[in-house]
Amino acid sequence: MENHLLNCITQKKTNYVPIWFMRQAGRYLPEFREIRKKNPNFIKLCLNSNLINKITLQPIKRFGLDGVIIFSDILMIPYGLGQKIEFKKGYGPILGDINLNNIINIDPINFIQRLQPIYKGIKKVKNNLKEKSLIGFVGAPWTLLLYMLNKGSPKNNFDFSKINEDKYVIRKLLKKIEEIICLHADKQIEAGADLIQIFDSWAGLLPKKELSNYCYTPTLKIVQHIKSKKIPAICFPKGIRKNYVDFCSIVKPDCISIDHEIDPKWIKEKLNGTPIQGGLNPKILLEDSEKIKKNTENYLNIFKDYPYIFNLGHGVLPGTKPETIEYVVQIIRNKK
Repeated sequence: MENHLLNCITQKKTNYVPIWFMRQAGRYLPEFREIRKKNPNFIKLCLNSNLINKITLQPIKRFGLDGVIIFSDILMIPYGLGQKIEFKKGYGPILGDINLNNIINIDPINFIQRLQPIYKGIKKVKNNLKEKSLIGFVGAPWTLLLYMLNKGSPKNNFDFSKINEDKYVIRKLLKKIEEIICLHADKQIEAGADLIQIFDSWAGLLPKKELSNYCYTPTLKIVQHIKSKKIPAICFPKGIRKNYVDFCSIVKPDCISIDHEIDPKWIKEKLNGTPIQGGLNPKILLEDSEKIKKNTENYLNIFKDYPYIFNLGHGVLPGTKPETIEYVVQIIRNKK
């Protein structure tokens, strides 16, 4: 059997639409909620290699998808760098103060040791996968920088000028983050990841004139590093709208993941054959079956005869029913 997801990206095959979902192993699955209830400390859960294996494989067992994304979190990088992190229920991540000196001078071996259970978990998953893609991932430099300096999600309190005021700290921290992202990607690839997705979840918060400094240039360094390992890189610069075109021409990802604000027809015309992933608004999966079918088929029709991976424009929402994911998979598999 062939690896459909990898073939779509590397060979631009269009005779089959591969499927996976962002946050496919998550709160909408009863089997995940059961594990989560017994493991309230999220960081500890992300460092339990047996549970990483179990949780990562849950959706593929249920839905027969074409790829699994390792169960982890982009904030495991700040954790590995020694920044204190806790996840507060109903609030999200809370990060501690930054000790710039400690972060800049961290020994890479120390970082790897702190995150060793993740790499061990990837090896376990790899041993249990047949003809499916194992997706490793990292946060993009800007998104990690933002979390580390903001000490939490910028959803409710974001001021770019405040983040941007100390240029010395930013320059030093960004350089270290880029270096450590590459190291974290390397260790995932060594453990068995077939491709790496780079999540720039907060790229949409950047003023247009700063996209080059904080989004394009730093992400390009990561993409070039991953490509040097002969591994494809998928980029997801969420929220940058029309700037997706500039992003692709500068960064040149092997595949681009689009959010639900992007017009699929428009992006297809602009990209000259770069494989495209995603797009469907996760909120659609909370609607009735007719609306789900119509919207899913819209993406399939637009990307017919184009290298396309079906996914959402962001992660599966906690209120989504597992039966709905099954239904979407069935629509795609039955589409001629």
